[in-house]
Amino acid sequence: MIEGDENGRRKIQLRAWLAKRLAPDANDWLDAACRKTASGGSDDVVLAIALAPRKLGKGLLALDATEGAEGTALRAGLDTSAWTIDQAARILLMLEAYRRDDAAFAVLFDAAVRGGDLNEQIALLQGLPLYPAPGRLVPRAIEGLRTAMLPVFEAVAHRSPYPAEQFSEQQWNQMVLKALFIESRLAPIVGLDDRRNSDLAATLVDYAHERWAAGRDVSPELWRCVGPFARERDLPDLAKALASARPAEARAAALALAECPLPAAAHVLQSAPPLAELVRSNSITWNALLSTDP
Repeated sequence: MIEGDENGRRKIQLRAWLAKRLAPDANDWLDAACRKTASGGSDDVVLAIALAPRKLGKGLLALDATEGAEGTALRAGLDTSAWTIDQAARILLMLEAYRRDDAAFAVLFDAAVRGGDLNEQIALLQGLPLYPAPGRLVPRAIEGLRTAMLPVFEAVAHRSPYPAEQFSEQQWNQMVLKALFIESRLAPIVGLDDRRNSDLAATLVDYAHERWAAGRDVSPELWRCVGPFARERDLPDLAKALASARPAEARAAALALAECPLPAAAHVLQSAPPLAELVRSNSITWNALLSTDP
């Protein structure tokens, strides 16, 4: 139970950020909505969440540098850069609904996300790093990843420490594979490098073979999860990517080969001296990989 400490501090911080950005009447409405969600029933929570955009607006939250540091101090890995005012308020209202009962909160959260419209789902799932009882919310987070709607998937997968902290290896690997399948970026996935593993690498190599067999391109980001766990039999695939006419794919293969512990990987990388030099000089990085991709 964290109502008296983390949960309380998180509510106070969110409310302070919102107070600076809302007109007096909007602040009054939010205060009343917070009181009602804290003491009322599930219908009160659902109604307040639904009304938030109409009452508060949809402008960007746009925290300044000091506020951003406050957020990081409050919750390691918290990234509010894409949040809007109504999204922050919806997360605050969900926090207010916690009554020191983890199981009941998980049921309420599941119902609110499941019954919400697209924008409500996105907002509530973005709040996963802040909610109490995080382990109990994993099933709903996984359901969010199964959606065909890219913004909902990315509300869970992107700019959030929650998946890296809460997902099993199997759940994590499925999320990464799904991201590639639906053409969502890997770079915004927090903890991606720390959670790379041999099973994921083998799965992604198989996926690359399927893409190539179908005459389709492979996302350059795929190789980020392969390099440290590449097998001898994977080196021809990395050599193929290294020779790609697509600059981002060739750079990705170079970065992956540089991370591969196999001695033969270094020889493959040296077959492309300009790329090897880019890696050696730290002139290319995974996070900037696609910034110049044609």
